[in-house]
Amino acid sequence: MSARTPTPWPLVALFTAGYLAAYLLPTTVGRLDAGLPLSATQAGAVGSVLLLSSASAGFLLASRVDRFGPRALARAGLLLAATGFGTAALSTAVPLVVTGAVVGGFGSGTATTVAATGIAGRSDPHRVTTLGLLGVSGLAGSLYLTIPRLGPGHGLPLAAIACTALLALCLTGRLPARAPADRAVRATAPLPHRRSGLLLAGAMLLWSLAQNSLWGVSGRIGLAQAGLTEVEVGAVFAVALGAGLLGTIGAGALGPRLGRALPIGLGTALIAGCIALSAAATDLTSFATGEIAWNALYPVVLSYVIGLAASMDPRGRWAVLVGSASSLGTACGPLTGSLLSASAGYPAMGKVLAAGLLLVGVPMTLVALRPRRTGRIVEIPVPGLPAVEIPTAGIAALEIPVAGLPSLETAVAGLPVVEIALEGVPAQRGAYGTAGPRHSAGAAAAAHAAGPVGV
Repeated sequence: MSARTPTPWPLVALFTAGYLAAYLLPTTVGRLDAGLPLSATQAGAVGSVLLLSSASAGFLLASRVDRFGPRALARAGLLLAATGFGTAALSTAVPLVVTGAVVGGFGSGTATTVAATGIAGRSDPHRVTTLGLLGVSGLAGSLYLTIPRLGPGHGLPLAAIACTALLALCLTGRLPARAPADRAVRATAPLPHRRSGLLLAGAMLLWSLAQNSLWGVSGRIGLAQAGLTEVEVGAVFAVALGAGLLGTIGAGALGPRLGRALPIGLGTALIAGCIALSAAATDLTSFATGEIAWNALYPVVLSYVIGLAASMDPRGRWAVLVGSASSLGTACGPLTGSLLSASAGYPAMGKVLAAGLLLVGVPMTLVALRPRRTGRIVEIPVPGLPAVEIPTAGIAALEIPVAGLPSLETAVAGLPVVEIALEGVPAQRGAYGTAGPRHSAGAAAAAHAAGPVGV
């Protein structure tokens, strides 16, 4: 049994800093509405623009993390987040607040992209993701309890996000300055499982849109329809995020025992019922029940979805792209929820969103049911040849002794590697070892978030 790998705390910190803006979305939107000359719909639009900027960072940088280097890109993202959100927190001019939110959102998305890429490349991505979810859920829950007691104003949640980015910046020195040369070459290989990946990304966009349409207006439902105070609403959100912590721990403990299709399909159906209940709430009991159950289920389903995306490409590209598609849906959520609730009311909005979630859950479950064929690689050091990778699917690995070359187990340092796919060779478990480093697409299990927010 191999020793447990050290916890990559810089990746956990990046994950937390990148996702915090989405977790604080309800209180951010609510305070923009109350503290600035903005209508509820306009405040929702600002929240959507913030998260849209975050999603755009993921789409732009998904395949470029290795090119720029994780350390430099993480520092740039965290500095943008601190500058943008800090400016928005200190200003009362609407154009400057919006600009700061856009800049800060792009910085948060950049940090999230670096974190997702690094986590997908780990041998234990599910454990690292679980720690990141625990960190962001715990921090957001404590802020929901603290912010209402510190006074009114739109700047408090934005300032909290900026301060978290600065704290995470202190740990970036432990990130690698450059990706290994072989990984940089491999990152240019075509994306595998394109159809399944695109279908999952499109479904995740709508999945996040439906859930965050309600999440973006949950604060207003509690205040206006359920008749609660801001302190009571904050307490409900804090308890809900605490339930999200339990859901995250449960997902980590459960692991792949039930596969991915059952947690994704059944979990999405249960979330749909929670959304309908929360949107129709008229008192503390119904509002709290819907929000708490929803937040407990959300990270369980999300961890399996991101794990499914990571299993399609162990280099992390599908994990980043599916996460960015989720962020795009999250970005459109506040505005969509504001428009739906303004035109049809909160209960009707909840029914529409629940029905949409049930429909979206079908293709997500089908992708999870589709068997994945994993590729294995034979690495043979050959003097004078550049590193070449030929990815394969459903092909076993075989060691080939080459006369005049050193053993594959003790490859000579400095020699480039030719990686040759062997087709038609049946796998004989235990009959021979795997040459070179072991690559496991299945090891890239679960990456990303608790609480109905995905960035």
